Amino acid sequence: MSEQGPGAEGGDPAAGGAQRGPVQGGAPGAQAVRSVPAAEGAQAAEEPRGDGGPPSDWSAVEARMWRAFRTGGVCDLRPRRGGGAGPESPGSPGSGDEPVEGGPRWPAARTVRAQAVAELLLNPPPPERGRVGALRLAGARVSGSLMLAGGTVVPYVQFDDCRFDEELVMPECSAGSMRFVRCLIPRLEAARLQVAGDLHLPQCVIPGGIRLSDANIGSDLLINQLTVRDERARRAVAADGLTVGQDVEAELMDVTGELSLRSARIGGRLSLRGAALRNPRGAFALNAARISVEHTLYLSAAVRPADRAGAGGRGATAGAAARSRDFVCDGALRLDDGRFGNAIVVHRARLTPHDQQQVSLRRVQAQELCFTPQQPPTGRVVLTGARLGGLVDNPRSWPPGRLSLTGLTYDTISARADFPLAERLAWLRAATPEYAPEAYERLAAALRTGGEDADAREVLFAKQRRRRESLPLAGRMWGWLQDVTVGYGYRPGRAAVWMAVLWALGAVYFTLHGTPHPADDGYRPHWSPALYALDLLLPVIDLGQDNAWRMAGAAQWVTSAMTLLGWVLATTAAAGASRLLRRGS
Repeated sequence: MSEQGPGAEGGDPAAGGAQRGPVQGGAPGAQAVRSVPAAEGAQAAEEPRGDGGPPSDWSAVEARMWRAFRTGGVCDLRPRRGGGAGPESPGSPGSGDEPVEGGPRWPAARTVRAQAVAELLLNPPPPERGRVGALRLAGARVSGSLMLAGGTVVPYVQFDDCRFDEELVMPECSAGSMRFVRCLIPRLEAARLQVAGDLHLPQCVIPGGIRLSDANIGSDLLINQLTVRDERARRAVAADGLTVGQDVEAELMDVTGELSLRSARIGGRLSLRGAALRNPRGAFALNAARISVEHTLYLSAAVRPADRAGAGGRGATAGAAARSRDFVCDGALRLDDGRFGNAIVVHRARLTPHDQQQVSLRRVQAQELCFTPQQPPTGRVVLTGARLGGLVDNPRSWPPGRLSLTGLTYDTISARADFPLAERLAWLRAATPEYAPEAYERLAAALRTGGEDADAREVLFAKQRRRRESLPLAGRMWGWLQDVTVGYGYRPGRAAVWMAVLWALGAVYFTLHGTPHPADDGYRPHWSPALYALDLLLPVIDLGQDNAWRMAGAAQWVTSAMTLLGWVLATTAAAGASRLLRRGS
């Protein structure tokens, strides 16, 4: 499976929140966006309150926001470059704006009350004629807690480069599309949130965590380059039962704490390319038990967006490898009982579970598992009961002695690097501490499906040797004899060699023994020790020597032993030959 960078589908993750939908556009059919000058906002605040004006107790900045809402324009409060008159575009370099996280407290000229924002969203004023009302706020400080719990937000909502003083509360809220780009939000409470369109949180910083339990996103959830921390010693991202109609883009995301996606339902792909998930205190860094992904789960590397400072210089000439970031999971990873419509891609990933933690893929179902991390995981990898269409790996994929494959099924197996059969058998033996014939039979069937018949027979031969170790002493002795003589039927050439050796030894013995007495006094064929020994070894075929002579004493025992060995060698040689000619045996 080819591995793509994060920009291959869905655009540059650095600007993902703006490119998946119109940054300055709102609901479908919205008119061209204009930025409302500060002078107009101040003039609106001085107007007496009426049907067309903002509430009288609103500040000049809030009145400016109100006026922009009615026109669908952007209320841009960010500092302007060089003191110019025009507002900066979102995220434009060199704007002189303070960082969203940290820095001095933003002044009152950039502050709007959360209550005013909630009033606009829950009880919006009518738009101007020919316009579509929308809240587009940039570079603002939102004071107080924005309470939208249980409400219905009809207008389009977008916040760019904003700071929220307190948590954003939206449980059981219904909305169209909501975009928060490069914002600081102390905490996002949005359990059972209903969004008909997209929910975007790219490049936001949320130090208190996110709660999206049982939320429903109709289209895409885009959280590229999101930074989430777990300051309350709880799950950093609690999204159990989340339903997303299309894709979840979480590339280059940084999470400190648990990312929980238990029983989530995703209609497209789940991309965690380049994400860094770390949970130094809890059990799981990624807990996605019972997740359902209709397409592909990506736990792989991503290409970083070009540095602003190097856009035209050093950054432009840097290689893609230098700008890429591996997927990191520092803590346990759990995908138990997950269902994936296409594949699970674990490529250029660093998996470092703590202590006795695991990389657990118990009972997962996927068309393909590509497991080629940057280095073997530090903890145990468990694939017990997994059902895969194909398995792709390499010799360095698996932790030595810490792999469980009991009940794993797969139709094909391949390696991205040279994986000799001897190493593959050692891999299988290490993964099955107790003898499990189905593991060897599954590997042999997968190799045979790929046209590797000789390797498949070697695997079945190894299975018989492994089985011999579990037998009692008598069984081990008999198994050892079969191994040495005929290779359990998988070495038909050995039977021919042993038959030739026995023929030669028999010929020499009967030559030294002398001419025996004839079995019938009336019939005395010519005595030939070589033909007599061959007649003893070949069952069914009669060369006229076996029944013509009567042996006595030790020679009689030698005759009986050669007849028995001849039958054993002939039948095992025939069985081995049939395996060569009959594919699928």
